[in-house]
Formats: sequence, C-alpha cells, structure tokens
Amino acid sequence: MRGGGHRNIPVFIPHLGCPHRCVFCNQTTISGCGGFDERTVPALIDAALATVPAGTDCQIAFFGGSFTGIDRALMCRLLELAAGYVRAGRVSSVRLSTRPDFIDPEVLAILSRYPVRSVELGIQSTCDRVLERSGRGHTAQDGASACRMVRAAGFELVGQMMLGLPGSTAADDRRTAQDIVSYGAAAARIYPTVVFDGTPLARMMRDGTYQPLTVEEAVARAADAYEILTEGGVRCLRIGLCASEELTDPACALAGPNHPALGELVLGEVRYRALVRAVTGAGLTGRRVALAVPARLVSQTVGQRRRNLIRLEEEYRTTVVSVTGVPGVGILSVRPAE
Repeated sequence: MRGGGHRNIPVFIPHLGCPHRCVFCNQTTISGCGGFDERTVPALIDAALATVPAGTDCQIAFFGGSFTGIDRALMCRLLELAAGYVRAGRVSSVRLSTRPDFIDPEVLAILSRYPVRSVELGIQSTCDRVLERSGRGHTAQDGASACRMVRAAGFELVGQMMLGLPGSTAADDRRTAQDIVSYGAAAARIYPTVVFDGTPLARMMRDGTYQPLTVEEAVARAADAYEILTEGGVRCLRIGLCASEELTDPACALAGPNHPALGELVLGEVRYRALVRAVTGAGLTGRRVALAVPARLVSQTVGQRRRNLIRLEEEYRTTVVSVTGVPGVGILSVRPAE
C-alpha cells in the first residue's frame, strides 16, 4: 500500500468526563460506542495501525467525550499509553477533543508532559444566545479564552463548529467561522446539526420549538463557513459527521442534514460560487464558454451529475462546452468557446 498523508487512530470515550448534556448530544450514537473499557484500547490501536500504509503520519486521537474532564488518573494512563506508541515510532503524536470550559493552566501543564500535538475544542458557536439555548454550559468568552490558552501552550488548535443550532442564524454561523479564524486555529471541523433520537433536541423538534436545517440550507451555510475558514488560512478537516450504520439509521438520526455526501455537496457549492464569479467577472454571462480548472478540482467544479454546469445555464444563461483539467494548484479560468 502507498504511504503518505495523515491518519487519525480514534479512541472514542463517549460522555466520559462531561457533566453536561447538550440538547443535540447523543455521543453513544455519534461514536457508535456505547461504553468505554480501558483494557481494550491497546488492541483497538494495534488493529487500526495494522491497516495503515507505511509512511503515513498517524496520531492517536481521543475523541467523543471531553477528554480533559475525565478522571485525572485515567487521563494520564491513556496519555502514557499513547506516549508509548510515540516512543516506539508507531505514531507521531496525540490528538484530543474537549470542551472550552475544561481547559485551564493545570490541564495544559499535564498535556505538555506528553506528546500531545493537537487540541480540538468544541466551540460550536460564538453566540451566547445560541450556546444558552443549546445547553452548552459555557459562554463565548470561555471559548475565546480556551483558544488563547491552547495556542499559548504551543498546541495546534482545531476549532469545531456546529451549524443550525437552536436560535442560530446564518449570520451567527458565519460569525463563528470568522471567530475561529481570529482565534488562530490551524484547522476546523464543520458539523451541521443533526437531530438524534433520545436527545432534548428531538423533543424540541417534535414540539415545534426547533426546526432543523434542510440539506440545501446546510450546504449554503457550510459553504459560507468553508470559504471564511480557508480564506483565513484555516484547513477544513471535515464537513459533516462520519458515516456509520448508526448515523444513517433513521431510527437514530431523526432529522437534519445527515447526507452521506454532504462534504462533496458543500465543496461543489464552493466551486459553483467561484465559477459564477469567474464568468460574471469576465463579462461572459449568456455566452458559450470553456473552462480551465486545476485537475484536482474538476469533479467539484462540474458538480454531482453536472449540477453546477446545469445551474450556470439556468441561472446565468451560460453554457459550458468544455472543462479542461490543468496541472498544478492554479485557479479557475474561463474564456469564450470557439
């Protein structure tokens, strides 16, 4: 197998260390892991590493719960276990996810004793109104302070944000992305809110006090966030939840934009916007045009089932007669078709 690239080796610890139950949260369903047995972790890591091509940069990633809020002895044992894999040269470092209000100088001092490289913070929103309605139990200022502390301690900061939380507008979601950029995050994850069975959000939806985003609304909001993040130099690691049988089961994911190809749809929307800007900027609306596109972006530019080219014709009366993939990074260019 060909190596290279990056791979996370996920160790899920659902709900451990978290006294809160946010309205959207059902970590048992999200992680596909109903409990946690510390004794199984080495076998889980070994099995995952056995599938990784040589030369791949791997991190052991403690996901799913609030890692820095769990029992200190357990947290240190897990970090020491992961450190053993780093010392053996089997992984490069450790990644963990936690809540902003579970970051303080004591926690960061502990993490600094281990080969932790990346700290992912569940910022979710930087609007206090949204955080309160979502039952997060922390403020926007808590999020900003935690981000500053993580960066000052020398860790790579990854911001996690959620779209379409209770009371959140498209403007609120854009502001959250802008704030993640301003906090100095190196990377981010965008999660449109999905309604899971057994959560307060499911009850809110049933009683009419919460309306989940449609797929179309989620794509538009996620595209806004993606553009803000990438223009600010923040890598987007993921759009949407990881696919699993539990997540795609309608009995668990009751409503919301839980589309299996959501990331692809969002990137297609981003490329469509770039395509529109190129066509209108060149004064070629209503014309037949030829496109030159970086080869790696041809599929996204065309869109699923040629969706973007069809939209361009319907909305701007512009017909694309050819799409040529060109090497290198480059930018999209458009010219009149001969």
